[in-house]
Amino acid sequence: MTYLERLRARLLPAALLGLGAVAAQAQQDEAASTAEARAELIDRSRDALERWVETRRTISKEQRDWTEGRSVLSERIELLEREIEAVRAKIEEARTSVAEADKKRQELELQNERLKGSAQGLAELAARLESGTLALMPRIPAFASEGVKIFSQRIPVAGAETKLSLSERFQSVVAVLNSLNKLNREITLTPEIRELPDGRSTEVATVYVGLSQGYYASGDGQLAGIGTAGEKGWTWRAANTQAGEVSRMVAILKSEQVADFVRLPIRID
Repeated sequence: MTYLERLRARLLPAALLGLGAVAAQAQQDEAASTAEARAELIDRSRDALERWVETRRTISKEQRDWTEGRSVLSERIELLEREIEAVRAKIEEARTSVAEADKKRQELELQNERLKGSAQGLAELAARLESGTLALMPRIPAFASEGVKIFSQRIPVAGAETKLSLSERFQSVVAVLNSLNKLNREITLTPEIRELPDGRSTEVATVYVGLSQGYYASGDGQLAGIGTAGEKGWTWRAANTQAGEVSRMVAILKSEQVADFVRLPIRID
């Protein structure tokens, strides 16, 4: 046996033994590695399963929340649609009201224009009546002037500014004209102090026949006069020759004599 053969004979068992140990160690390592891999795979599988379960749970929750949210949104949408319909109805009502108001406004504007024209005409009529009424004031005898003055003072003169309404202006004119009309239909006996042509003053009994004619006589029956009303007031002239008739008329009005016809002159200026 050669040296190489002997060396091979000695080393081969050792090599085989070493190879066997290495193989055994390799098997052990492989087994350990496989167990670890399995354990790691199991852990990963467990984690994946837990995440999947959690994901499914999350999805289920999201689905429930979405279902509930959709229900709430549907109800909200329905409510908003009802509110929108209500608003549209109100808008339509408002449009109708605006149209009616606009029509009414136009009618009122036309009526206002007509009233303005009527008011202008009435204002012009009031001004003419006021001017004519004031022109009659000098015809009012002194005994009646105070009673009429209450109303006549409210009548504005021509061209003067006034804050009185048309109704108030007409009321004043009517009040004065009613008073004048009443005086014009009456025969009034009243005592007065009258200045005579010679400058003396004496008490006389004056008879006013309406607002156009007047007579006076002294108490002794010696003096008499006739008066007429004009634009500037009353004008008196002596008429002593008529003193007897005037005195008789005065006595009849005082019921001191029986009623009778009395002839007296009438002067119309």
